[in-house]
Amino acid sequence: MSAPLRIAVDAMGGDRAPGEIVAGAVGAVEQHGVEVLLFGREDAIAAALPDGGIPAGVTVVPCSEVIEMHDDPARSVRTRKDASVVRAAEAVRDGRADAMVGAGNTGATMASALLRYGRIPGIARPAIAVPIPVPFGRPHLLVDAGATVDASPEWLAQFARMGRAYARLRLDIDDPTVGLLSNGEEPGKGDALRKDTFALLEGEPWFTGNAEGRDFMTGRPDVIVTDGFTGNVALKAMESALKAAAGLVFTVLGSSEEAKAAAEVITGPLLQAVSDYLDPDTIGGGALLGVDGVCIISHGSSSARAIVNAVALAADCVRGDIVGRLKEATSGAG
Repeated sequence: MSAPLRIAVDAMGGDRAPGEIVAGAVGAVEQHGVEVLLFGREDAIAAALPDGGIPAGVTVVPCSEVIEMHDDPARSVRTRKDASVVRAAEAVRDGRADAMVGAGNTGATMASALLRYGRIPGIARPAIAVPIPVPFGRPHLLVDAGATVDASPEWLAQFARMGRAYARLRLDIDDPTVGLLSNGEEPGKGDALRKDTFALLEGEPWFTGNAEGRDFMTGRPDVIVTDGFTGNVALKAMESALKAAAGLVFTVLGSSEEAKAAAEVITGPLLQAVSDYLDPDTIGGGALLGVDGVCIISHGSSSARAIVNAVALAADCVRGDIVGRLKEATSGAG
């Protein structure tokens, strides 16, 4: 029987750290049979652990420094050698952990993985891949959701190939299709970046052409590729729209006695199922593609549930050899 996978978790990263992060890490040990290494301030982690004791499968790694949300990512990673997120990345690099999860400063998490793991040979820049829920259907992927805000056509072409490799693992699709996010579906649409990227991809049998904003949450194509600036704006716009729509539904259901009576019929398990499906915490986080190791970047407001799912995702990426798949895809086989 093989040893459990070991997942390094930045216990100090996120708006709700360390409490929710620690609770989620402990939950992941109990639910998914992994071991976790919690990196952070020992006293803060101890206070967040159940009954103040360290459960089986959990190791606390004391760190004296923390990179906060407002800190400059690159400078902080270079100067704060004992920061929790930096030490977590080093544990993966040194073979003491199989993957890392961070819900703190996204730039610092990315920089820690990039500087400690290094890049996959041939990959110029990393990208964050995030599943986008599709009502009553299979999710599709958004690549890049915020790692590389200034991109070149060649980098977007690499994102497309990495996205295909990740979709095979994450979405269980044999031959994923890829679309390029633009302001129209016609080949000549878009700015210079979009037009030049289109030219690089149009000969690929899996490239479906331009995708528009309306294609999100339809499931077509399987992977939508864009630069990190546009992708992050699109992702947050979708999250906000979903929250607004949910709020509207509850407002309408409480607007009159008739609506309240109807609500008694459709609320409960049905609305809870819809809420769970669309909740970002269900996804757990996005995978940082292009670095030579597994790194899952979770939402800054991640709950314990999100961390449980992020750790599970990290373990799945290790078991599925996502790094090996990315190397194969970007060497010309993808």
